[in-house]
Amino acid sequence: MTSSSTIQFCALGGGCEVGANSFLVSLNGHQVLLDCGTHPKKDGAAALPAFDLLSRRPDACVITHGHVDHCGAAPHLARMFPGIKWHATSATARIMDRMLHNSVSVMETLSKERGISDYPLYEHEDVGYFLRATEHHDFLKPFPMPCGDGAEAMFIEAGHVLGGGSVLLRLPGHTVFYTGDICKTRQHLMGGYRPLPRDIHVDTLVIESTQGATDDDSFGTYREEIERLGGALNATLQGGGCALIPSFALGRTQEIANIVADLQERGAIPFTPIYTAGLGRAIYEVYQTYSDLLMPHAELRPLRRFERLGNLWEPGEVKRLLREPCVIVATSGMMMENTPSALLAQEMVRQTQHGIFFAGYLDPDTPGYKLLHAPVGAPLQFELNRPPVEKVLENVQKFRFSAHATRSELADVVDRIQPENVVYIHGDPDAVRWMEENTGAGRRTFMPEVGQVVTLEA
Repeated sequence: MTSSSTIQFCALGGGCEVGANSFLVSLNGHQVLLDCGTHPKKDGAAALPAFDLLSRRPDACVITHGHVDHCGAAPHLARMFPGIKWHATSATARIMDRMLHNSVSVMETLSKERGISDYPLYEHEDVGYFLRATEHHDFLKPFPMPCGDGAEAMFIEAGHVLGGGSVLLRLPGHTVFYTGDICKTRQHLMGGYRPLPRDIHVDTLVIESTQGATDDDSFGTYREEIERLGGALNATLQGGGCALIPSFALGRTQEIANIVADLQERGAIPFTPIYTAGLGRAIYEVYQTYSDLLMPHAELRPLRRFERLGNLWEPGEVKRLLREPCVIVATSGMMMENTPSALLAQEMVRQTQHGIFFAGYLDPDTPGYKLLHAPVGAPLQFELNRPPVEKVLENVQKFRFSAHATRSELADVVDRIQPENVVYIHGDPDAVRWMEENTGAGRRTFMPEVGQVVTLEA
């Protein structure tokens, strides 16, 4: 028989992988979900967490931030189990409004283009229901959880994207700290995460491991990468070309657009139009509304500072855009087929004067990764129903503007908190293994696979 302070932990997704992040914490008959995301590399129902492992409706679900690998399955689960108590920061709730309605539209398109019968996984009405059922919270303000006497949770700034928070979950006899996605580095707009006060005792730390397999010295510092990007942009624009920076709609678009504007304003690169696209602009509006959550003295330019990218599916629009030097910040960050960045790259790789500059991680299975590593002359496909094009462009580079803590910074988190148990999640197997081998000494450590239940004692 387990102690009343012993919890069970099960990864429904995000165990030894990055995607469909959702973690079930059970104590004395109560159940709390931490995040509820979809998997970016899977389609249809396979992209969902393993909801079949749920024996009943969870009592509550806490969403850490608005990236779809952490919230993209929430409307589906809300439809499966009406009555779940949902929790997010106010900024995250506003961002999810944009992200999830966009996800419905994307799934509807993929259903037609690829014949994925499971899509959409939910409708706009389900998104609306989920958002209405979500309670909004400020950082550092505890809120009750339906998990026994005195149970409560609290969001603490995670530094990853606007509204993103780690979660301190106080259950009867057991305190859990879930980092979510965290970033220590001060980005251009976002400050680093807020360290958990040392006087808070944590029984179980659930920590992301994204950068566990990446040596800290693989890239320069954030500021050094800004200057390196400035040099690449300057050479491209001065040479009469256009620069494409594929970026995620949430976080990367807002950061990169303001970095480019800053480079222009201090004379490091020529003044040319800076274009941003639909979803990134919609989220930019949320950044403006919640600008008080950005770094003190961060300069968030008005959205009107950036030109709106036109409809690239209109005949001739891409060629028209590329006639004069400009900088284009467009989704998707990994250049998935049939996205704005892919349509632009399809034309840009056929010419020598342009530059394509990736700003973050590229999965090996994505068109962006293939473009970065393809030799000149290689065939590349950017639209599903179009033939490949030959790569002529040599100026394809990668930069590191990561919104995730480095592995040494993650190790510092473990050392500072000094938990009894450490659960390593949200990382590829090599990343999770490095974290366990280098931060687990003297602690009970766990690297759960999806579906594996582990018992954690206080």
